[in-house]
Amino acid sequence: MPAYLMRRLWQMLPTMLGVVLLVFVLFNWVGGDPAYMLAGKMADAGSIANIRRQLGVDEPIYVQLGIFIRQVATFDFGLSWATGEPVSHIIASRLGPSLTVLLPMTVLETVIGIALALAVGFTRGSLTDRLVMAACTVGMSVSMLVYIIVFQYGLAYRLGWFPVQGWGEGLGENLLRYSALPIVIGLAVSLAPTLRLFRSFVLDEVGQDYVRTARAKGLSERRVMWVHVLRNAAIPVLTYVMSNLPALLIGAFLLERFFGIPGIGREVILAVERSDFPVIKAITVYVAAATMVFNLLTDVLYQALDPRVSLK
Repeated sequence: MPAYLMRRLWQMLPTMLGVVLLVFVLFNWVGGDPAYMLAGKMADAGSIANIRRQLGVDEPIYVQLGIFIRQVATFDFGLSWATGEPVSHIIASRLGPSLTVLLPMTVLETVIGIALALAVGFTRGSLTDRLVMAACTVGMSVSMLVYIIVFQYGLAYRLGWFPVQGWGEGLGENLLRYSALPIVIGLAVSLAPTLRLFRSFVLDEVGQDYVRTARAKGLSERRVMWVHVLRNAAIPVLTYVMSNLPALLIGAFLLERFFGIPGIGREVILAVERSDFPVIKAITVYVAAATMVFNLLTDVLYQALDPRVSLK
């Protein structure tokens, strides 16, 4: 295990370097001169030159690349161009609200999706199975904006069960009051595709030889599904959940924007609107690093789920 971890960590270095180079090229060559964006339309040449000097974009390309690599290595991306706040503080302060919504939503989505997939597996090929899959198809075809508008109007505005917007100071208040409706909407949006995918995982295992052997030994269908099938279907489920975790931080920007949640997704939208390159670059690099870390953690968890898996 230690040798495998060291080898995987070593393999991450060229991948991370490729991400750094790609981000640098996109923002320094394709993104245009940030001095013109920050100076405004009425700025003179002296003001633009002063801004370029302050940002360090008047340095040679190799110097700018070295500065960016040092920022990535030290996790210090300087100050936000829009607010003057340290980028590291912006990300640290926005991470908590995002996780308050995304972690409960991911756990509930996974647990409910697995339970429903196993339940549908009991009735595979029946009318109930077809009706559930038809309902999932309809649910997947509805835009997330429709869910947000309908749930806000019905549950928040008309019934008054939830606040439409807001965010408090305490974790309990935020979790039970302000993030409850976004979690419900997130489940309504994501449960249909998750159920269809998990159902395919379950049905792939149902047709395996070990399932027929377990039934031939006289085991009940409930034990076959909840013990044998679930244990083997857990590996693709784990792969799906872990691979989606980094992207969830950015993917929930609509929920955060419509509900006024000060999270990472909402910060990305604001940074794009303000052309705040340091924040965008930092979040891009962090998401790439988190993706590689979660992929490594997924491989390690494979062995915990199934001792037959060997890490080589």
